[in-house]
Amino acid sequence: MILYFFIFVPIIVGTVVYLIPGKMTKILAFLLQGLMLALAIYNFINVVSNGDIVQVIGSNLSITGITLVCDKISAALLILTTFIFFICFLFGLLDKFVNNLFIFLFIILQALIIGIFLTRDLFNIYVLVEVSTIIVSVLIMFKKDSVSLYDGMVYFISNIAAMTLFLFGVAILYKTFGVLDIDVIKVKMQFVEDTRSLILPFGLMMTGIGLKCAFLPLFSWLPKAHATASAPSIVSVILSALYVKGGIYLFIRIADMYKPAINIDWVFLTIGIMTSLFGIVLAFSQKDIKLILAYHTVSQLGLILTGLSMGTVSSYYGGLLHIFNHAMFKSVLFLCAGIIIDHYKTRDVYEIRNVFKNMPLVSIAMIMAILGITGAPFFNGSVSKYLIQGGAKNISLNAIIIIINLGTVISFIKVATIFKGKEKTMNVSVKWYKKTAVLIIGSMCLLMGLGGPVLVRTLFDYQLQMSFLVYIEKLMVYVFSLAGGYLLYSRLIRKLKFVKQGLSIDLGVNEISIAMLAFFVFLSFTTYLSLI
Repeated sequence: MILYFFIFVPIIVGTVVYLIPGKMTKILAFLLQGLMLALAIYNFINVVSNGDIVQVIGSNLSITGITLVCDKISAALLILTTFIFFICFLFGLLDKFVNNLFIFLFIILQALIIGIFLTRDLFNIYVLVEVSTIIVSVLIMFKKDSVSLYDGMVYFISNIAAMTLFLFGVAILYKTFGVLDIDVIKVKMQFVEDTRSLILPFGLMMTGIGLKCAFLPLFSWLPKAHATASAPSIVSVILSALYVKGGIYLFIRIADMYKPAINIDWVFLTIGIMTSLFGIVLAFSQKDIKLILAYHTVSQLGLILTGLSMGTVSSYYGGLLHIFNHAMFKSVLFLCAGIIIDHYKTRDVYEIRNVFKNMPLVSIAMIMAILGITGAPFFNGSVSKYLIQGGAKNISLNAIIIIINLGTVISFIKVATIFKGKEKTMNVSVKWYKKTAVLIIGSMCLLMGLGGPVLVRTLFDYQLQMSFLVYIEKLMVYVFSLAGGYLLYSRLIRKLKFVKQGLSIDLGVNEISIAMLAFFVFLSFTTYLSLI
């Protein structure tokens, strides 16, 4: 399989779509998504059967050429990317705002995300992320109202500043090692005598990546970008389900690159826990349904970082698996929220009622996603959360994971109130292709849960044993979580003043810059302490 096909062909097709007007271009774009998905599946089978694929463009040497590497994780991320884009095109291709320019930008973004998952060159990563930042900013501002323009500019400036820090760190590494290839630098890291010389580039690069991943306190741009009032739902899906995963993927690769010299998992574990808890508090204090989902993206990213940083095989694989699971259930939630908002003409969860009677199929898809994100047995989130919790080394960590999931349950008990109500049934007509899209991806939340052990074994060569008794135990825990969460929400949380009035952190560019400086200083200082 030619890896650069996944990058170059979408760019070529996107350009053709932009230059040639007519309805046929939409058909061409949709057919491209089907072809990309089919080839991504074939590529994954090839990698599983024959091992990693390495291709060098422009030179026979990986050090001087552009190296693309596809292992099982990258291959799985290719399937995830092409599948989510396929669903988004199915869901929104016939919407009025989807013109040739939008399709062009959307397809180019797909190529850039895939490039991030495949490249091993640090400078190429910088270029791909910078160009994708520009395109995402344009997509956020696509409908050109004042709110989206402001949110888009905050996103653009803060992310450009973050990647500038990343570039400075890359420059220092290049001066030190004379190469930009991640795998080569990792080998050379073992021979660095004074590891304190790596503190500056490590701090700069991880600060840039930390903002892309929306870690505490660098997350305030994410709700603006993911939940801005006029952003199309499919843009919110790509940002929450895929684009932030590019940041997590870079965190995994860069942390692994520095591992021979710098290992501060305990710091990132702390950041992950705090990010997750903070995201939950902000989520259940919102009344805007898209803001609830956006802050839960922050929380789930914190949970992923927690799993990756616990230092056990089980939790690490759980964090990796949660990347895929989160992409599925959050895609469904944002798409269903978009349908609901379009018909109810409000985003206030307190004003949306009787959704199940008005939109039964959409409601079923959304309920499957809610069961996934809250860790219900037989659904995808339960498998990754089981792995993460299984890797907890002590009672305290185990309790924290339970609290994080309980907070998620409480938030979605609040969201679930939209399904019931005594209001008169509305005459709601949802387009068949939108219902098809959400049901397909909603079903994946169930299928990935039922096939969790097989998925874990295929991706990670890890044997996950989940007996019938384990499922019974998880079911009992989940039922108690629902009951406890309902009591806490109804008797206490919804009566709290900050929950009634709403709580948000609206930082401008200056405040985000100060937060980046604080994150850099904290990370550099803790790294220094770990090396002395």
